[in-house]
Amino acid sequence: MTKVLVATQKPFAAPAVEVIKDIIGKADFELVMLEKYEDKSNLLKAIENVNAVIIRSDKITAEVLDAAKELKVVVRAGAGFDNVDLTAATSHEVIVQNTPGQNSNAVAELVIGMMLLMARNNYNGKSGTELKGKKLGLHAYGNVGKCVSKIAKGFGMEVYAFDPFIDKSVIENDGVIAIDSIEELYSTCQYVSLHIPANEKTKKSINLNLMSMMPKNATIINTARKEVICEESLIKVLEARPDFKYVADIAPDCKAKVEELFPGRFFFTPKKSGAQTAEANINAAGAAANQIVEYFKNGKVLFQVNK
Repeated sequence: MTKVLVATQKPFAAPAVEVIKDIIGKADFELVMLEKYEDKSNLLKAIENVNAVIIRSDKITAEVLDAAKELKVVVRAGAGFDNVDLTAATSHEVIVQNTPGQNSNAVAELVIGMMLLMARNNYNGKSGTELKGKKLGLHAYGNVGKCVSKIAKGFGMEVYAFDPFIDKSVIENDGVIAIDSIEELYSTCQYVSLHIPANEKTKKSINLNLMSMMPKNATIINTARKEVICEESLIKVLEARPDFKYVADIAPDCKAKVEELFPGRFFFTPKKSGAQTAEANINAAGAAANQIVEYFKNGKVLFQVNK
């Protein structure tokens, strides 16, 4: 019998677990739950003889893959997959998939919420500004970027996007202005929302040059990964420009310094919260379970991220 492990230090919500149980049960697979585990040794033991694993932010390293003698597929319930060692997975002949699009609306709503928070000065009672008529730049135009653009246009914002991997016609068909260069995006837009992955090309790529060229009263919204921001540059820009603000779905390593020196010009969620809605939790959990069933029942590989 195919055995499926759900390994989540940060568990799915109870309704999402019920969705997984229903899908896996109907497929006549065996389900093993490992929730809120305290040590990596718990994961190493649980994964020894399973055929598939569903994870959230849990780390699937080479050591974990060495222990997983029967593992065929890992599904990350969410879009990001930098918590999985893709090279090691490929060498172990393990397919890694993600579930793109399932959390997109949740993340997009968080982006808009954080923009409003900064526009209204953290709701401190002082006069703020409106989003209507302001220019929003989307740094990457994937599933989340598309959702952000739809909501932002509802606020009356002018939406721009830069994504060299997507044809400009796709962007323009959504009523978004396609930008030809990253420099043009940052120099044009008062708000820039980041939706790029963290990899060797993008880490610390949001640097002093890009941030400095943003218009007056600029705000960067980071619901991607903290590593894409050059934190040394961020501190320099915040020091040089009292009008500059930074909000993020995960605190930077320089959080203490930002809190000390730049009150009212930042907001960081206590933990990564973009996908933390009941709807997104259920969507991602169900998608992960269905992708596992499709693989073992029908041989279909959906959204593979390693080769």
